[in-house]
Amino acid sequence: MLVSLPAQAALPRATAEGEVLPSLAPMLEEVSPAVVNIATYARVRAHQNPLMQDPFFRRFFNLPEQQPGEAPERRTRSAGSGVIVDAANGYVLTNAHVVRNADEVEVTLVDGRTLKAEVIGADSGVDLAVLKVDAGNLVEMRIADSTTLRVGDFVIAIGNPFGLGQTVTSGIVSALGRTGLRIDGYENFIQTDASINPGNSGGALVNLRGELIGINTAIIAPAGGNVGIGFAIPTEMATNIMTQLIEHGEVRRGVLGVTVQDLGPELAEAFDVAQKSGVVISQVLESSAAAEAGLRPGDIVTAVDGKPVTRAADLRNRVGLSPVGEQIRLDILRDGKKRQVVAVIRETGGKSADGQTVSAHLRGASIRDLRDGELDYASSGVLVEDVENGSAAWRAGLRSGDVIINVNRRDVANLDQLRAAVPDQNAALLLRLNRSGGMFYVVIR
Repeated sequence: MLVSLPAQAALPRATAEGEVLPSLAPMLEEVSPAVVNIATYARVRAHQNPLMQDPFFRRFFNLPEQQPGEAPERRTRSAGSGVIVDAANGYVLTNAHVVRNADEVEVTLVDGRTLKAEVIGADSGVDLAVLKVDAGNLVEMRIADSTTLRVGDFVIAIGNPFGLGQTVTSGIVSALGRTGLRIDGYENFIQTDASINPGNSGGALVNLRGELIGINTAIIAPAGGNVGIGFAIPTEMATNIMTQLIEHGEVRRGVLGVTVQDLGPELAEAFDVAQKSGVVISQVLESSAAAEAGLRPGDIVTAVDGKPVTRAADLRNRVGLSPVGEQIRLDILRDGKKRQVVAVIRETGGKSADGQTVSAHLRGASIRDLRDGELDYASSGVLVEDVENGSAAWRAGLRSGDVIINVNRRDVANLDQLRAAVPDQNAALLLRLNRSGGMFYVVIR
């Protein structure tokens, strides 16, 4: 129920003595046009009463015959936010989950214009996507260096919470480098108490200069709404991923070629080191970047490029977000002595993509090249890393951990070969899957 409240007098812009009152309004008037509302549309099969699939029941009530596998569809709509980061080319940065499974994407600007948007690329590992719109008179937001942020800095969140329309909230940086929100993925979140709610995903986190410092992406919400704990992807990560998505349509993720585990007190005692945090290398793959750099099993990694590494997730983030071909400097302990080694990040097994960029039938699946020695039941193929429940890929029978080894009677060892085996995005697929060592075929129409 809506309640009409009496209007209140607006605060004066200055005190009686003429002193100007502080306000975020001038900055927001400049940057708000760069934040857009995103609407996505998708067709999903509606749940159907089992009686509707009974031929006798349909004949009795004079209903038309139903084709095998046929089920009614309904059109769904979801809302999110995005940020224009390149006005000249019409690039909009948002979250991958905002546009996942979408058949159509529309972007609505502050001036009321609604534009069709094309998904240039998406990366579920960091949860970022790049859209492209074709329009003039766009306003872009300047991108700041998020590595200069400090806990306590003031920030403003701009987005479209609950589909209400553009909304502004303010707060501070509550923490930096947050990880552990998801089982997989690359994380280095900015935590903020600026109010972030469902629909804010993909919106902007800006500093007091009106510069983009993060893309709002997640909340901890036990009651379903904001409780003062929100998370944003820092621009340090976002710009790297955005560049790769624009250039390649996917992220060419780098690998080091090691298996690692957290150091912990027990291992620290066993290795006779005073260091209580770090990452122990338990395996070095042959002919990998790590092997060429001279890393060995038993080495303890304590820092990468001068930034401390306290657990395996830290090393995974540093390597996975480094461009292929980039040199990284690792500080290690070997036999209790400090050393430095330099490794060059390689692309081997590093390509990943959202399934919808390969085929409409793979929408909802995150797929990537299988890495050497990663699974004991498969040595090559394309790994189905994640499948969204209820998505097209899920309905087709794909599950997390499946390895696609053959498409349309063509063996595929990597993502490039899988793409080459798919004639067009809407064509039927014949997949041969390896599921924990068991082989079987799946037909997707």
